[in-house]
Amino acid sequence: MTNYLIVPGLGNSGEDHWQTYFEKSGSNFYRIEQQEWEKPACKDWIETIDKKVSEFDPSTVVLVGHSLGCSTIAHWAAAYKKQIKGALLVAPSDLEAPQYTFPATGFAPIPLDKINFPTIVVASADDVWVSLERAGFFADHWGSKFINIGNAGHINAASGHTNWDEGLEILKTIG
Repeated sequence: MTNYLIVPGLGNSGEDHWQTYFEKSGSNFYRIEQQEWEKPACKDWIETIDKKVSEFDPSTVVLVGHSLGCSTIAHWAAAYKKQIKGALLVAPSDLEAPQYTFPATGFAPIPLDKINFPTIVVASADDVWVSLERAGFFADHWGSKFINIGNAGHINAASGHTNWDEGLEILKTIG
């Protein structure tokens, strides 16, 4: 059975977020709980991912990241070099863009090494936290399949992505 490990971004994902919908969709979905959601340190976040991945056979693990969670997964992949089943990377925030002023430390520069497991980057044409071009740039470097879902904001609850069935369908193509 595939084990889906949800990696929220800054502030965690609230009750109305699609990641919470995914988490509630099956007993094989688990949220990775970080110690610090508001002022995260990359080193702490990737260590927390690694601890959770280590609870499972890595060949059964699919990571499901959103926003800062995507960069965290890229950093984890670069640091730990573990082979997992795959990852879904939704709306990867561009931490190097001038508008990204959140107190997140150690996440920039964003790793551009090819990720050594299958990945899909899903992006929106009107996301304020990453341009479509920059999301495509990340996907190219990471070796990811790239999906543009049109004008969908930051692909979060604020942009209407709560019970995101399309996302679950994309996820099924990984594991």
